[in-house]
Amino acid sequence: MNGATLLLLASACFLVGYFLYAKMIERKLGVDPSIPTPAHTKKDGVDFIPAHPTVLFGHHFAAIAGAGPIVGPVLAAEFGWGSVALWIILGCIFIGAAHDMISLFLSIRHGGESIGTVIGTILGKPGKLLFLLFSWSALVLVVSEFTRQIAGTFVDDPAIATASLLFIAEAILFGLCVNKWKMSVLWSSLIFVPVMFAFVWVGNVYPLDLVKLCGWSTETVRMVWTIVLLVYCFFAATCPVWILLQPRDYLNAYLLYAMMALGFLGVFIAHPTLQLDAFTGLVGEGRFGPQLLFPLLFVTVACGACSGFHALVASGTSAKQLDSEKGVRPVAYGGMLLEGVLAIIALIGVAGAFASQQEYVEAIKAKEPVQMFASTVAAMCVKLFSAIGLEQELGKRIAESFMLLSVSAFLMTSVDAGTRLARFSWQELIGKPTEESGVPKKVAYNMYFGTFFVVALAAALLLGASNTAKQLWTIFASANQLLAALTLLSATLWFVKNKKPAWITGFPMVFMLGVSSLALGTLCWKSFTGETIDWVKGGATGFLLTLAIVLVCYGVKAAAGTFRENR
Repeated sequence: MNGATLLLLASACFLVGYFLYAKMIERKLGVDPSIPTPAHTKKDGVDFIPAHPTVLFGHHFAAIAGAGPIVGPVLAAEFGWGSVALWIILGCIFIGAAHDMISLFLSIRHGGESIGTVIGTILGKPGKLLFLLFSWSALVLVVSEFTRQIAGTFVDDPAIATASLLFIAEAILFGLCVNKWKMSVLWSSLIFVPVMFAFVWVGNVYPLDLVKLCGWSTETVRMVWTIVLLVYCFFAATCPVWILLQPRDYLNAYLLYAMMALGFLGVFIAHPTLQLDAFTGLVGEGRFGPQLLFPLLFVTVACGACSGFHALVASGTSAKQLDSEKGVRPVAYGGMLLEGVLAIIALIGVAGAFASQQEYVEAIKAKEPVQMFASTVAAMCVKLFSAIGLEQELGKRIAESFMLLSVSAFLMTSVDAGTRLARFSWQELIGKPTEESGVPKKVAYNMYFGTFFVVALAAALLLGASNTAKQLWTIFASANQLLAALTLLSATLWFVKNKKPAWITGFPMVFMLGVSSLALGTLCWKSFTGETIDWVKGGATGFLLTLAIVLVCYGVKAAAGTFRENR
């Protein structure tokens, strides 16, 4: 099959889903633009701030994307491009995008509180605390895994480190211009967006190569970057959103749009033939050896089709910045569909680059998925650069560097948003202290303490458990899908309670609960039955699985009570 045909077909399906299926969900939910959003009713200048629609979409899309829609499809190609494409298209339309949209809506209607608090109104306080503990644990995995990938990118391509640090400084200045000095978003964008693209060139001219500059080993540099990034996470999660989070995500979104446009054009100009097998059977062979298609296909793709992390972003930051309810569909449902397009481009790049499935297996075992994405998509853009008179090798090198920089921007937005969300979950777990509360509770609730605790745990995973750190993606992906299943469980109970069509979330919830629980159970079993016992990996997966089982029991109990009330 031709890659351009697949991309065109997927884009058409996404458009139909947005204008038909999402519109139906919007109607069933009862979206009402006349109702003031929490960004207005709770405006505090720190977390609750109405954002310009384009700024919020940029933040939301950049925060939810991360490396998920890139790493997932590249790894999952072991099951065949047809299997992956079907899951991305159907999963995005009927599960992932619906999950994101409903999560954002429920959070808005509950005062901009996190999805954990929303669940508390349905499952009670024990259910709320268990879900918050689960989501907090999943967010620690998000911060750890994405920090690991960024540090690796900085080591492999020091130009990315230079540009990324310049982006952070630029974002702070942009935030001051728009929010303090009252420059319009349009004029600020006309100034800062071109400067941001110029930093790509600066990074290539002045790469921050610590191996050469300091004479350190690669592993030492990786550790240094890990520490620097975690310190950045602490700062980004504790300062007001208008200083760094909003402006950085907004500016980076243009970088991400450019990357997607480049990939989109590359597919249609190169017309790559998808040479990998469409289906490889029930067992695939890839980076981690032979794996069963069910359930591992559905958790490996992760954010490219459905992601529980999106619910935390939607209810953690986006709900606090949404100016009007009319933005629920474009921000949440539209943002997920755009992520699906990126996932399809990543799949086409890897499926068209290798002559056989065996060649792909050898490559994925030797290279990081992010690097494979950058090189394969850059190769599709060679004809595009030739058309504008750029020498092929130079054009490919520039495109590959730009792709890596864009992915790094994706990762940075997810890492700082994830750290902030983890802080929110921690504070909700502790509970807001009163005047009578003791010092320990007041200290534990403090946002600086909560953020430091998250960063410290991520550092322990990355710097202390090196074997587990290398396998964080599989743990994160499984926990992430289980988080989505639990969010869909709460949404289903809300639909039942409010006498609305529960099938919208009910069927996806059952499916996601099955695949994610089985995947986590498999990981836990392998951790304790292999040649060497991995206590960290086994303990983490066992802990998450236990929390999920208890939450499902609470859900069944709540559902039974709701059905009795409705009779």
